[in-house]
Amino acid sequence: MRLCELIGLDRDAVHLGVGAHVQCVGKGRKERCTPLTSHARSAVQTWLKEPARRSASALFPNMHGGRLSADSVQSLLAKHVRLASERCPSLASKRVSPHVLRHSAAMELLQAGVDCTVIALWLGHESIETTQTYLRAHLALKEAALAKLKPYERSKRTRFQPSDRLLAFLEAL
Repeated sequence: MRLCELIGLDRDAVHLGVGAHVQCVGKGRKERCTPLTSHARSAVQTWLKEPARRSASALFPNMHGGRLSADSVQSLLAKHVRLASERCPSLASKRVSPHVLRHSAAMELLQAGVDCTVIALWLGHESIETTQTYLRAHLALKEAALAKLKPYERSKRTRFQPSDRLLAFLEAL
């Protein structure tokens, strides 16, 4: 989901039955459903068991019961990235934002073989061309990895010649 979609969610936007999903109003005031993975479904189910803060309708309220701001979500994410970087030091040098997480989710789907048109629907892209930028980034990563490989050099190989010791061993079997 986009950050603005996430902070705009109400508790009643979550549907945890068969085909668990979240209904949101996306970019351009378009309604769409975002499916939940089993892990996300479990986490949201646990979250919803907590009493609503100050009778808040927001799915993720601030301490006063209002909606979290984009800045507060980014601050929370930065805090958790710092904590995670204690176990994974390479995170400390990376720029992690809500949009980077969205992009990462799209790349995971792409690497899992999900069709680009399905990813476009999931992300709420109006045009498949927008999603194609993810595909191009994916191909660029592969090309960069290939560029690091050394080219195969054919050498004049001679036929394997076993030593007398090896032949004697084999004949003794």
